Amino acid sequence: MEFGAGRSRKIARAAFVAIAGLLAGALVNGHSGGLNSEGCHNDRKRGEYHCHRAQAQSVDRVADSPKAPPKQSVRSFRQAKEVLRTQIYKDPTFQIGFYSNCRFIPVGKTLVPDWSGCGFVPRKNVNRASRIEWEHIVPAWHIGHQRLCWQAGGRKNCSRNDPIFSMAEADMHNLVPAIGEINGDRSNYRFGELGGMPSQYGAVPVLIDFKRRVVQPPANVKGNIARTYFYMSETYGLNLSSSQEKLFAAWDRLDPVDSWECKRNQLIAGVQGNENLFVSNACS
Repeated sequence: MEFGAGRSRKIARAAFVAIAGLLAGALVNGHSGGLNSEGCHNDRKRGEYHCHRAQAQSVDRVADSPKAPPKQSVRSFRQAKEVLRTQIYKDPTFQIGFYSNCRFIPVGKTLVPDWSGCGFVPRKNVNRASRIEWEHIVPAWHIGHQRLCWQAGGRKNCSRNDPIFSMAEADMHNLVPAIGEINGDRSNYRFGELGGMPSQYGAVPVLIDFKRRVVQPPANVKGNIARTYFYMSETYGLNLSSSQEKLFAAWDRLDPVDSWECKRNQLIAGVQGNENLFVSNACS
């Protein structure tokens, strides 16, 4: 199944309907023109939610307190990390680092990667490489940097005062377990093809060009990354360049969904209340 610039409106509409259920009273549409009952809409070009009518409460706000359905209790990135650790990845079979393919084990509340099983070698930061962190595939910076809340006070301000950003930041479809050093080195760099031989992290096939700010991920997760970007783009109105669309469409074809990606999608949907339809439709 190919999802590129010509992805169907039906899928996009379904993705928005699903996520809108998490904001009671707020209609989160993906189009750039129509206004909801509060006089607001998502502006795709500017990557923000804003309002036009006098009755709208304020720019960049949906409601004073977004209401999630009773089934959904994850309202912050902190809560999302706890749910991922204790529910989604509680089965040892699935306790595997996203980029590294290193197995990890819980030691108290810390997740510790087993370097020996995957040939990982720290590039520089041994301390951070000794733990698993929760990586945003679509970086928080990409989600928020065009929003007014970010311009007014960065990520912390968005997390505290922008319900749409908070929801996107905590969206578990966009969160994966990664060795901390790789997560830190990836930063908010874009994904791409570099063509070189990865050796920065031992046998782990991740290649980062720090000058160009580009990350080449392992081949076995390129499709996962593509489907996550498509989901986040359609759900939260994030812009993708035409080159990204083409690259991710190719990655989606070359790395189809596997059984764990389908299972993970179902587990997250059971807690969060919505599926990544770009995964679901390929699993069916």
